[in-house]
This record gives sequence, structure tokens and C-alpha cells, in this order.
Amino acid sequence: MGQEIGKTHFSDAEFGVFRHKLEDETRLFTRWIRDGRFSSRGPVTGFELEAWLVDSAMEPAPLNREFLAALNNPLASPELALFNVEFNTQPQSLTGPALSLLYGELAGLWAEATAAADRLGVQLAAIGILPTVREAVLNLSHISPMNRYHALNEQILAARGYQPLHLKISGHEHLESRHQDVMLEAATTSFQIHLQVPWEKARDYFNAALLASAPLVGVAANSPFLFGRDLWAETRIPLFEQAAEAGGYQEAAHGPLRRVSFGSDYAKSGLAELFEENLQHFPILLPLVADTAPERFAHLRLHNGTIWRWNRPLIGFDPDRTPHLRIEHRVIPAGPSLVDMIANAALFFGLTETFAQEPWAWWLPFPTARDNFYQAARHGLHAPVIDPEGEKQRLGVWLLNRLLPAAEAGLRRLALAEADIVRYLGVIEGRAASGLIGSEWQRRFIARHPGDFSALLGEYLSHQRTGEPVHRWPL
Repeated sequence: MGQEIGKTHFSDAEFGVFRHKLEDETRLFTRWIRDGRFSSRGPVTGFELEAWLVDSAMEPAPLNREFLAALNNPLASPELALFNVEFNTQPQSLTGPALSLLYGELAGLWAEATAAADRLGVQLAAIGILPTVREAVLNLSHISPMNRYHALNEQILAARGYQPLHLKISGHEHLESRHQDVMLEAATTSFQIHLQVPWEKARDYFNAALLASAPLVGVAANSPFLFGRDLWAETRIPLFEQAAEAGGYQEAAHGPLRRVSFGSDYAKSGLAELFEENLQHFPILLPLVADTAPERFAHLRLHNGTIWRWNRPLIGFDPDRTPHLRIEHRVIPAGPSLVDMIANAALFFGLTETFAQEPWAWWLPFPTARDNFYQAARHGLHAPVIDPEGEKQRLGVWLLNRLLPAAEAGLRRLALAEADIVRYLGVIEGRAASGLIGSEWQRRFIARHPGDFSALLGEYLSHQRTGEPVHRWPL
């Protein structure tokens, strides 16, 4: 979905042609997986960081076109709303000093972007949900002027029979409203990890990413407030699921298969079954017919880009044009600091490596893994979760006692630099031991300054600029 498209309206004939090509490419994908024609390269990683532009009053600043022109960097691009932007890093082999290199690249890009924002009189904010955003600004007057966003809005509303989106979230407080477009999605900004893995191990890594999702969303939670209400530790999760709510065909449209979801099950035989599920259960939203060879999987990739599993399988290409498989881990919010985000990535890499290599030791029934994920999103480190022994315990305790040692073992198996392992897992340990994650820091601030979300964001940005991890931020 990162690509621009040439139109916003489509004919019935285009839907039919696209469907035919999608079926052909799904069959080809399955055959190529069976024949081992995908890349064995990996692990290789990269990131996407979504951020906000805010003005001096701490309100969203709809200036991404001006900002991107001032920055003039191909690694930055517009997001759905005019006050959001996205930054990307180059692919990096996950070994040796990879974590330091990734931090250095991200820090360099962020410093360059901050300077460009300063020239415009605005600030950059890496935070899951901007605490000052008002529902009134989330409308089509603030949509980025790109065909793909307008077409996506139109097609999701058409799939819903043009019924308004119903937002309903119960957490510490309750929020309910109705919205006429997909711009609620613009309130959710994330730090997305891409992990390319050898095709023959892709199933195990994908399932490992599902298992890792609960601890990651719990320890990284940074989105407690929406429209002045205190909701989940990571309110981004229910907000995004409801902001693009359009299900599958006919009776499945209101069933368990959602376009934004934790998924329907583990991958059993391989990732081909996920693309088959895409074909069988999700209507086409953007039937952009491409004049490319089936081996480029253009239609398969575009259709997959309109289905937002929290762990999404992706198809890419190595420099020699060999197709490869990636896992896009989407559960982590943006922020609070750059070091926090690299620490979250380190935890993800370590856990998925250990879980993929030792699945029998960490296996949970899929409903349990899914329940753990939503409990962690709702309650953060205080979430009651079920471990592989069937015992219920608090997520923070499980992290300290079992998951951090497992992540450390995984990072050592990847032969990552010892100093980086100590540094970044130490950040996770600091959060788990103190209980001070991003959402908790925000809640404590508002407890002392009730209702002052502008002051909250100002203080947050001051600490973000220091580069210190959130568990060291004073109040």
C-alpha cells in the first residue's frame, strides 16, 4: 500500500480482471513455495516509523507536503493525514552491530527531519496517539492528496454499505462515537518492524511473531488517551481495528475475519495459506490492474496490502530479484524515544528467534495467544496472561523471569554485539522492573495535571528530545 495509484474509481470489469490475476498469482505463489523458489536469505530487518507534525499550541499541524519538501529525503513519505509522515530505514542484516547501526541510521534521519521541522516552526512527535488530537480534525479536509488514500476511503465505505464507522472502546473510561470516513486511522502511528526470513523457516517465524505480540504490545504501550478519554494502555489497537472495519464476504463480514485483526490462526503448513485466506475471504478493495509478469506478484501484494493483520506476511525481492518473505510486526506504537524503539525491536528479534527455534517450549493455543495480546494491549505490564505452562501471571513478572532471558538467548544465537544486547534489553528490563512504560508515564502526568493534554505533550516532547528511555523520564 506504499505505492501511489493512478485512479480512485474502478469498473466492474476491472474488479473481474484483478480477481482473475489474483487467483493466478496465488496459485503461482503456492507452487513456488512448494518448489523452494523463494529466498533463503535472512534474517534481514528494517523499520517504518510513523510520526506527527505538531504546532506551537501542541495541535496537529497539517503540513506534511511542506515538511517533505523541506526535508527532501527519499526515506520519508506522506501518511494518510496531512499531519502524519513516515520514515523508513534501509535493509540491514541482523547480526553483529546491527542494532547500533539501525539506531545510528534512525537517529541520523530523525535529526535531519527535526531540523526540517524546526525550519517550518513545527515539531515532530513519535507517539502512538497524539493526546491533543480532536475528532473534529480527523476528516477528509486533512487527508493527504494521494489517489490511494481517497480510493481506500471510498472502497472501505462501499464495503460497509456507506454506514458510518462505529467507534466503541471501554477501558479506564468509555468512548463511543460514529465517524463518516477512515480518517480515524490517522490517529494511530506505529513503529513497524520488517523481518525477512529464510522461506523454509517462514512459518515458524510467523508463528513466533504471534507469540511475541503480547509481551511486545504490553511493554511498549504508549497510547492511553484518545479524545480526552483514558482507555487502554495501547488504545491504538482497538482504534485501528474499528477505524477500517470491513470484514469478509457476505456472512463473514460480521464474523471473526476482519481486515485489521490478530488473525484467524497460526500458519500450519506455511505462509501460502494466509494468502489463500486473503483470496477466499476478503473482497478486493483496490483493483488496480498491473501490466506486469505474474512472477512479480503485483496483484497478490496489493490485495495483501489492504489486509492489516497485526503480524502481516509480505512478499519482497532480493537485489537479484529472487522473491523473499518478510514478516511485518505492526503491534508497536511510535515512541517514546529512539532508544526505546530500538529496544522494542531487540526484544522482538530475540523472542522470535528463540520461539522459532524452540516452538515446542513456548507453544500456546492460538486463542490463548490472542487473548494474551488483547489483555496486554488493554492493561500493559499489569495484564494477566497465560504462560506456556498454563499458569496465569502478570505480564511484567513473566517478562522479568522468563521472556528477557529467552530474548537474550535469541539475540546471542543471532550473534549480535554483546554490548548492544546488554544496552537494549537493559532498557526493557528497566521498564519491566519500574512499571514505567510510555502509557504509564502519560497517565501519571495527567493524574497530577488533570485534563492538561497540551502540557502533557509539551513535557513528553522535551523528554523525547533528550534521547533518554522512558523509564528514566521524571515527572
